[in-house]
Amino acid sequence: MLQQMQGGSLEARNTLIIHNMRLVAHIAKKYQNTEEDMEEMISIGTIGLIKAVMTFQPQKGSRLSTYAARCIDNELLMHLRNRRKSAREVSIYEPIGTDKEGNQINFMDIIESDEPDVIERMDKNSKIGQLQKLLPKILSDREREIIILRYGLLDDQPVTQKQIAGRLGISRSYVSRIEKRALEKMRACLECF
Repeated sequence: MLQQMQGGSLEARNTLIIHNMRLVAHIAKKYQNTEEDMEEMISIGTIGLIKAVMTFQPQKGSRLSTYAARCIDNELLMHLRNRRKSAREVSIYEPIGTDKEGNQINFMDIIESDEPDVIERMDKNSKIGQLQKLLPKILSDREREIIILRYGLLDDQPVTQKQIAGRLGISRSYVSRIEKRALEKMRACLECF
């Protein structure tokens, strides 16, 4: 069937999809505790199956059923993530199903975190703290204010030169010159360490 489908046979493609529908139902059962309608989950899983059949490459060495299972699962997880985004009141610790071993799965287990690593965040905060102690020793008040605003050293919200110029009532080019001079002072000072 795979060879026929790769030769352009729509009948072979449809046969592959129909013969793997039990796989969709099996994977959708993992999510039966999510309060999602099972028919909807099967419909969404079927989309994953269709994508799998359409993109499967047997020369890569995996079986269609293995590849399709991943695609179906990904489609269902993507659906659940989208539902989570549209329903913010749902707890990230709310159970959404079980894994193969019967362990409960919650949103927190499947969502990706955009937060930086804790160690990276601590290191960054430490360096910013050291820099803030050093700035008054090497920069004028105006230079320090511009550097702090420009690079978001107080609130992690960098500000553009144009915004700084408006806030301080000076031209953007003047802000640029002050920033450049301050950075040169800082570079020279840090080379001494």
